[in-house]
Amino acid sequence: MTEVRFAINGAAGRMGQRLVACGAQDPELHLVSSVEFDGSPAIGKDSGQMAGIEANGVPIGCELDSTCQVMIDFSSPAGAQSALALCLQRKIPLVLATTGFSLAFEAEIDKAAQEIAILTSPNMSTAVNLAIHLSKVAARALKESGQDADVEIIERHHRFKHDAPSGTALRFGEVIAKEMGHTTVAHGREGIVGERPRNEIGYHAVRTGDDAGQHLIIFGMLGETIEVRVAASNRDGYARGALAAAKFLVGKSVGRYSMSDVLAFT
Repeated sequence: MTEVRFAINGAAGRMGQRLVACGAQDPELHLVSSVEFDGSPAIGKDSGQMAGIEANGVPIGCELDSTCQVMIDFSSPAGAQSALALCLQRKIPLVLATTGFSLAFEAEIDKAAQEIAILTSPNMSTAVNLAIHLSKVAARALKESGQDADVEIIERHHRFKHDAPSGTALRFGEVIAKEMGHTTVAHGREGIVGERPRNEIGYHAVRTGDDAGQHLIIFGMLGETIEVRVAASNRDGYARGALAAAKFLVGKSVGRYSMSDVLAFT
């Protein structure tokens, strides 16, 4: 069995630590670099021990091992920029699991994808991506059958999350809007807002405790309702999805990919 030699950017973060731990359980993967920003207090520490597993002999640092075949970035928008520059320099594939990018950086990703393979996704979870696919199927069927469905998206995350709505919630909305032709959005509602517009998608963000992430998609009609719900009890689903994406990306031609490619959705 040939192992995929991978690196993690943001290895000392909450998701980075889960990537280290989950990657150690996969015989098809071999961690060769645990990367953090210059000046991080984690520099020099064993990434395995930081992740709560046995020492793995891969200290956290700022360099990328010469044998690395693919990098996973689970850091911050600024960290993702550093990861992209490093992967471009080394001409290795990159899984960008970070969210909250600016339009300018999205353009940089498009340009970089002309030189290396890049996979981006607002959520790396297999279950979440399946739920997005199911929502797409539901939205298309409702539109084609002439159903007048109101769409509301409710998401819950931990108190430490910086962006709202979540990138995943926005992705649900983008997919549904494309299928149903909805053109406006509402971020919460307050006061006398009047009758609900028919072509609107409503977003509601809840921040509480250590919630690992929940999304509820409501298609509300007169007399009946369809709901698609997906919830995480911990972060391992996101980590395992990112690891699967890394294995998928090795050997792929240049261009942009998504979790739909990994899961072979049509």
